Amino acid sequence: MPNKLETYLEEISHFLSGRAEREEILSEIRSHILEKAAAEHGGTGDAAIDRAIAAYGAPRRVAERYAEDRPIIAPAYKRYLFRYTSLLFLLHAALIVFAVVLKKSSVNSDFVIFPFLYLPRLGPIEALMYLPTAFLADLGLVAIVLYFITQSGKDVRLPWPKFGVDIDEIKPPRRTFWSRLGTGAAAVVMLALTDLALYVFARHGTIFLKGFGSGEPQPLLVPAAGRRISLIIIALLALSAMTLFVKLFTRSRWVDIVSGLMSLAMISLLLGQPFDGLLAVEMSGRALRALKYTVQFSLLFTALMIAVDLIKHIVVISRRKLNSVTHN
Repeated sequence: MPNKLETYLEEISHFLSGRAEREEILSEIRSHILEKAAAEHGGTGDAAIDRAIAAYGAPRRVAERYAEDRPIIAPAYKRYLFRYTSLLFLLHAALIVFAVVLKKSSVNSDFVIFPFLYLPRLGPIEALMYLPTAFLADLGLVAIVLYFITQSGKDVRLPWPKFGVDIDEIKPPRRTFWSRLGTGAAAVVMLALTDLALYVFARHGTIFLKGFGSGEPQPLLVPAAGRRISLIIIALLALSAMTLFVKLFTRSRWVDIVSGLMSLAMISLLLGQPFDGLLAVEMSGRALRALKYTVQFSLLFTALMIAVDLIKHIVVISRRKLNSVTHN
């Protein structure tokens, strides 16, 4: 057998999976090339084989043609990949919130839950950084299960709750006159709040004040932290106003993705601010702890909602891109 043909088959094998299927495909390709060389080029010599290989195509393209009939996940199960991933991620996100609460409690150990195996105690910032990893882990777990179901060759009827909604069915709201008007009004309100916050910050160096009705207002936070946190809040307000204005002209999900990423970054900065020694006013220990947990929970819950919405937009864009590539 010519060495050129064996080298060509070896290159194709790098793009094929499954030992038994790979050998079957390579044997079929070998037969086709030999037949093509004999029928179209007058024999099976080196020159004829070279011309047959050149006409057959690049190794990767040839492997892809044969792999199209052997999907990793059957088309009937592809929609379940993101259905089950979304449900699993919601459960995972709830456990992450529990992990943050656990860190604040008197329990001094991590915990193990199948199929998540290991979930450490997490602080608010660590939880935000852990969310994308959790989503990828959930996606991988569901993909592996669906892969084995596909490779088994059995007709498995997968369950799906009645209340479930396929992410492909989530459509952006229609851009009617009233929706545009509502978005424009919200943008104007957010812009006004941003301007007001900038005005207060320019006069007092902070937006956190008390005693407006009794003379000169006093800052609630110590000067350095007050300035830093005020600037982050102002940036969040400006980002919201800018996002709403952009949405007046486009329905692109990329607007929400960029806005969500920037919002998560700013919230992580807020969560990273030490709470001890933050206030410039006297407060009892019990009230201080209640305020601390309330602020942290509110920020973490907001970040969780933004992260879920962000992942939804990324998944929808990824699936549409995959579908367009597949159809082309």
